[in-house]
Amino acid sequence: MSYPTLIENLIEQLNKLPGIGRRSAERIVFWLLSHPKEDALNLSQGIIDLKEGLQFCRICNNFSESEVCRVCADNSRDHKTVCVVENPKDLLAIERSGSYQGVYHVLLGTISPTEGRGPEQIRIPQLMKRIAEQGIQEVIIATDPDNEGEMTSLYIADQLKGQAVEVSRIGLGLPMGSALEFADISTLNMSLNSRRLMK
Repeated sequence: MSYPTLIENLIEQLNKLPGIGRRSAERIVFWLLSHPKEDALNLSQGIIDLKEGLQFCRICNNFSESEVCRVCADNSRDHKTVCVVENPKDLLAIERSGSYQGVYHVLLGTISPTEGRGPEQIRIPQLMKRIAEQGIQEVIIATDPDNEGEMTSLYIADQLKGQAVEVSRIGLGLPMGSALEFADISTLNMSLNSRRLMK
């Protein structure tokens, strides 16, 4: 015997969310049924507000509730140093570290020829324009250490050759607390290539 159509439809919709299998979707539906109607209305209103109220910052492409995000609007930050990331989640991860005081440029993707994404399909042209127009002095490339991230990193660095801007790549490799003997070959290669002088 199956659930009533209304329950089954909501289970199917929730099942489309990442990390939500059918059993989890069922639990969510029955949680909603066992709680006051206001809880369900608040949840649905939150989703509507998210879709209607969130936009991309016109300067850096970060998520924002206004035309310019909080990072770009903060005059206490170093607006001459730009950290290039793949998506807003990466920006948030760096912000949580509390070790960076510059601004960002979110590419909203990576170069991936197999998926039909070139530099024009992500926000690289906007980055180049921003560097030229805003007198950026340093670009820190913080794309992921996978094939697409590396390809994107190399492309940006190549585009900036000969320009009066310092280009660096974040250090990649072994995480704190790990042991060399358990690291894979790719990680060790990345760690050796990302080495820096000790002061």
